[in-house]
Amino acid sequence: MKALLSAETAQSFALFLRFLQGEQQASEHTIKSYQFDLLQLAHLAQDRALPSLTTLEIRGFVRRMSGQGLSGRSIARALSAWRALYRLMQRDAQWPHNPVDGVKAPKAKKPLPAALNTDDALGFLTHLPDERPLEIRDKAIFELAYTSGLRVSELVGLKLLDLDLAQGMATIHGKGNKTRLVPVGQVAIEALRHWLLLRVQLAHPNTQTVFVSNNGTQLTPRAVQLRLRQWQERLNIVEPLYPHKLRHSCASHLLQSSSDLRAVQELLGHASIASTQ
Repeated sequence: MKALLSAETAQSFALFLRFLQGEQQASEHTIKSYQFDLLQLAHLAQDRALPSLTTLEIRGFVRRMSGQGLSGRSIARALSAWRALYRLMQRDAQWPHNPVDGVKAPKAKKPLPAALNTDDALGFLTHLPDERPLEIRDKAIFELAYTSGLRVSELVGLKLLDLDLAQGMATIHGKGNKTRLVPVGQVAIEALRHWLLLRVQLAHPNTQTVFVSNNGTQLTPRAVQLRLRQWQERLNIVEPLYPHKLRHSCASHLLQSSSDLRAVQELLGHASIASTQ
C-alpha cells in the first residue's frame, strides 16, 4: 500500500508514533501495526486533509475495507489506531474533532462448529467395537451424544433417573439449570441397555450418573474428550473428533432432514434461536 503523504500528514504521523514509543511505551510490534493503519488511513483519505474528515467518511472507509475482504478484527484495530491519532492531535495540535468516535467495525464472523457428514458420523459409530466394558460405555456415550445432541457436560451429568428407555426419552439438565426432554434414538437405546447391564460391576453404590469411570466414579468432560481422541487414533480417523462435533453433527443432520430450525433449537437447549442459526 502506497500513500503519498503531505508534509502536514507526515508530521502528524511522526508525532503520533513518538507518542506511542514515549508516553505509551508501546512494543515494536504495536508501533509497526499502527504505522500500517495510519498509512491505510492516508491511502483512503487520498488528498483530503485528515483534520477535515467527517464521521460519514470514516464509515465509508470502513465499508471499503470490509468490501476488500478485511476481517472485522483488522478493521477494529485500524479504527483503534485512527481514534488514538485523532485524540492525540486534538490534545496537542488543536484538531477540531475526532471523526472516529462512535464508528464501529463490522462484527467478526464466527466460524461454524465443525460437523461430520452423515456417512462419516455413521461410519465412526458403526466401527466402534463393543466387547469390553469401557468400549461398551464409550459407544453408549457417543451414540447418545450424536442421537440427542447433548453437550459433554450434559452427558457426564446424566443420572439414572433421567433415563426412560421404555419411552425413548431423557431428561436433560442443561445450562442455567434449565431442564428439557430429548428423544433417544433406537440405536442409542440399545447401546445404553448394553452398558447399563455392565455398569453395576463398575459403579460405586453412591454414584448416580449413567456413565462412570474405570474406578466407579462420575466421568469428567475431559475424560470423554480424551476417550474420543483415543478412538480417533485407534480407528485411524484423520479428521479431529471431539464431543461438540457430535452435537453439532446431530443438529446439522436433523436440520438437513427436517428444515425445522425451532425443533433443532429445542433439542439443543439453546435459549436463543440465534445460537442455533
